[in-house]
Amino acid sequence: MLKLLKNLTKKDVLIIFGVVILVVFSVFLDLRMPEYMSKITKLVQTENSTMHEILIAGTHMLLCAVLSLGCTITVGFLTSLLSARFSRSIRKKIFSKVENFGINEIKKFSTSSLITRTTNDVTQIETLLAMGLQMLIKSPVMAIWALMKILGKSKELSLITATGVIIIVITNLIIIKIVSPRFVKIQALTDKINGVTRENITGIRVVHAFNAETFEEKRFANVNDDITGIHLKVTRTFAIMDPMMNFVMHFQHLAIYVVGALIIVKSGMLDKINMFSNMVVFSSYGMQVIISFLLLTMIFMILPRARVSANRINEVLEEKISIKSGDFKGETKEHGTVEFKNVSFKYPDADEYLLKNISFKVEEGETIAFIGSTGSGKSTLINLVPRLYDVTAGEILIDGVNVKEYELSHLNNKIGYVPQTAVMFTGTCYDNIAYGDNGKEKPTLAKVKKAIEVAQAKDFVEEMENKYNAHIARGGTNISGGQKQRLSIARAIARDPEIYIFDDSFSALDYQTDAKLRKELKKYTSKATSMIVAQRIGTIMNADKIVVLDKGECVGIGTHKELLKNCEIYKEIALSQLSEEELQNA
Repeated sequence: MLKLLKNLTKKDVLIIFGVVILVVFSVFLDLRMPEYMSKITKLVQTENSTMHEILIAGTHMLLCAVLSLGCTITVGFLTSLLSARFSRSIRKKIFSKVENFGINEIKKFSTSSLITRTTNDVTQIETLLAMGLQMLIKSPVMAIWALMKILGKSKELSLITATGVIIIVITNLIIIKIVSPRFVKIQALTDKINGVTRENITGIRVVHAFNAETFEEKRFANVNDDITGIHLKVTRTFAIMDPMMNFVMHFQHLAIYVVGALIIVKSGMLDKINMFSNMVVFSSYGMQVIISFLLLTMIFMILPRARVSANRINEVLEEKISIKSGDFKGETKEHGTVEFKNVSFKYPDADEYLLKNISFKVEEGETIAFIGSTGSGKSTLINLVPRLYDVTAGEILIDGVNVKEYELSHLNNKIGYVPQTAVMFTGTCYDNIAYGDNGKEKPTLAKVKKAIEVAQAKDFVEEMENKYNAHIARGGTNISGGQKQRLSIARAIARDPEIYIFDDSFSALDYQTDAKLRKELKKYTSKATSMIVAQRIGTIMNADKIVVLDKGECVGIGTHKELLKNCEIYKEIALSQLSEEELQNA
């Protein structure tokens, strides 16, 4: 929790300082009222007292109450302001941190957990600041101050108050000990329930197609029942507090008057008046002490969960980024070249290498393609170029410079990346094509239109309502898979990068559209380097170089015709898709 509070700004600290002053002043006013009450009690029982004196004491008491109310309202406003500012700041820091995560970090936390930490966990901290800060300051100040005022006035009555305090403290400590581990489980299950819900909604069409609604309902119910069960246990544990507080409060009140009455019976006339006055004071201050611990009890209901949430947030903020940016962003002698030098790669938690000793070089304007069986490492290899992962051994050079030396944004500006799964964002068609910052001016509408035309998306875009300003739903759910893929390709084209990376980006296109797109793309990107992962021989057969992968190793490299003669694996793949005659005429 303390680590998280280091994110407070100077303005936040000033707000907290103001809250502390106002709370202390409010406590001072609250504790002055029993003194005026005691004074009024003495005046009422003392001969020759005047109504004027009683009214003055009553007015002072009323003034304390009004000023205390004003302080409470102001503190409420300031704590709300502080909690809103702090939660906004933390959410921004979490989001910025996650933006810099590599794939390894994302896998470590999971998407659903990161969403929970950005929303639910931050809300727990916000609740603690909004509701708990005032109580956290006010409770101990009021309890200690009230005890100081009454201790020494009567040993018997002081002992009664102290006994009540000890019972409450022990009860709270036992309850906190019981509920703290359960709050850890609650947050973990919140991650899980978010994950199940997200998975179900994302795959809703598959769920319907396979009549799996009942199965999904049971799966959700199991997680939901688990989190409900723990919530019930926590709530039942906290339910002990309220009757315990009421019991101690009323028992203390009764004990003070019973013991006080016994003392008064044995006292003289003057002592009786003083003792009765002390009883009023003890009763009021004792009530203030109990209220203080009642407020602390409310904090104890919020604090354990907030502490768990704070630890989870800190885990994200303190996570070390595996992909670290270099500082090179200058000019290079080469342009558009990509070279792999003895590159090997394995995942951090894996024992065996996925890629082994891969070496090749592609020059500016050339097209290099990668093909192989499923799981041969094609996508992993191509993802090493934009540093979605870092190589385990060897090095990758772009324009003669190791990719690890580049400042990340500068490296990204050199690359136009089209992922295996087309990603669309909520917004217009233009927004999706002109997406991001490529170190240049934002693509104009004319530039976007040209990119869409090259990507063979012009026909369907111009048929949409509002055309280039047509609305694209989150994830592109209002367009087909092939349309999403073409728009994703257009996004890369609009950047005018040195190097294009197509990670199986033509798979959703029919053969005719695929052929047209590649033909136009070759013309438009004649000076750029293209790296293509594909399953279709027809997509890559005209590439300048083709790299054949098998079980993470390069088993062949050359042109289509060279590989047909020299590489059995490539020939097998080719013959599984095309006939001998088609291959000969290609």
